Amino acid sequence: MPALADLYQTADWKTEKHVPSIELPDVVRRGEFFPITVTIGKEVAHPNKTEHHISWIGVYFQPQGSKFPYEIGKMHFTAHGASTDGPDTSGVYTHHQATLNFKTDKPGTVFAGSYCNIHGLWENSQELKVE
Repeated sequence: MPALADLYQTADWKTEKHVPSIELPDVVRRGEFFPITVTIGKEVAHPNKTEHHISWIGVYFQPQGSKFPYEIGKMHFTAHGASTDGPDTSGVYTHHQATLNFKTDKPGTVFAGSYCNIHGLWENSQELKVE
């Protein structure tokens, strides 16, 4: 049986619409809040239809030297056009992008994971520098 980690897929977010794109400052100030934006389909649009959509994005931070990461936030996207009249009939859609703020005293790695209802789990990571 595969481990959960083995189910996560990754690629270059500039060419693969499922991979989370992580935007954060080049360097952050120790102990000051800063924004992180995670987007699915930033360069290649991902569908947002009842039958094919992103369900959630999770953001985690693992400080350098720490064994485990911290969950920073998780966004669930629940409006994909479905209504009691059928698929893609409501006209209500959420966009698969999340912006959150956090602070840290340590450098480390920001991880983002996402789930597509058709193509499964995807991940990306980016180093965080602290001054």
